[in-house]
Amino acid sequence: MKKRVLLVDDHPILRHGLAQLIRAEPDLDVCGGVGSAGEGMEAVALHHPNLVIVDLTLPDRHGLEFIKDMQVMHPGVLLLVLSMHDEYLYAERSLRAGARGYVMKETAADTLVHAARRVLDGGIYLSERMSGHLLEVVTGQRKRSGEDPLVCLTDRELEVLQLIGEGKPTRSIAAQLNVSVRTVDAHRAHIKEKLELPDGSALVRFAVRWVENKVADRE
Repeated sequence: MKKRVLLVDDHPILRHGLAQLIRAEPDLDVCGGVGSAGEGMEAVALHHPNLVIVDLTLPDRHGLEFIKDMQVMHPGVLLLVLSMHDEYLYAERSLRAGARGYVMKETAADTLVHAARRVLDGGIYLSERMSGHLLEVVTGQRKRSGEDPLVCLTDRELEVLQLIGEGKPTRSIAAQLNVSVRTVDAHRAHIKEKLELPDGSALVRFAVRWVENKVADRE
């Protein structure tokens, strides 16, 4: 019997291409494709997939939060992240949230099917580069904090930084994350402290540059 795969990504053309790639395999089938975290939850309940392939950038909820919700609502469903975001920053976070693998979109054509099978067989998939990086961290040969200052941020702080960089004011961020303005202010303060930024203006400039660089990398 073919394993059922659900795609959660907000780019219809990419979903179509991924579906063609997966359906070409004799042991895999795509049972659906949706563009948001909310639709993803509904589709999981409707189609009962064996594996969900999910992007981290979704219009209604961050992919990491979707993964955490899935662990509570559908703990038996396997999750594989497919994202354009730097694996050094997001792969370990994705595994901690509950995903079983991380694939960069730039390598998807060559690695996605292999990664999906690895996860469906009960394993964990990371690129050779990322696996080596984590082994060096675990064995003490490399320190996380020595590479990218963003590594020290929590998942929620990283999400707040993303929204600041998109130009959203504090009240809008609070509404989107369903938290209080005071909570967002606390996150902003922690981000400034961890990134050693002198004030709110410096935080905004840093966040905007970071988001702009991510967009440029994506293009």
